[in-house]
Amino acid sequence: MKMHELHNNVKVQRVVSPVAIGTTGTGKTGVVIDRQGYEGVEFLVSYGTVTATNAVFTPVMKEGDATGSLTSVADADMVGTEAGAGLAAAVRTSGTTKNVTKKVGYRGSKRYVNLSISSTVTAGTPIGIDGVLFNPEHAPAV
Repeated sequence: MKMHELHNNVKVQRVVSPVAIGTTGTGKTGVVIDRQGYEGVEFLVSYGTVTATNAVFTPVMKEGDATGSLTSVADADMVGTEAGAGLAAAVRTSGTTKNVTKKVGYRGSKRYVNLSISSTVTAGTPIGIDGVLFNPEHAPAV
């Protein structure tokens, strides 16, 4: 059956509330998403105005059968790459390397998944991550 709308076929969850990463080398651990009842999840990483030319933001996706034992996701279980959802540029361009939203998806088989992010510098840049669960077993999604 052809889907004519997305609204009732996705569920959006906040993974990291918009926040500035405050300490060099540390990051924000994302909330674990329970994929039960959904085929996959797409993570949307939103970056605000990045001013530090040497700032590198690195997302890391993890998966597991239980929330307390997550491990790194194999590249074959991702749609896109963690690097593609991150930022690494010396020159900042609005819509490309600042004030931009990037994405990376999960197509693995584990029930639980999350995305965290770290920075190489103390960054006042607001960063937020949302997870979009899609293709529910039972629509409409709640």
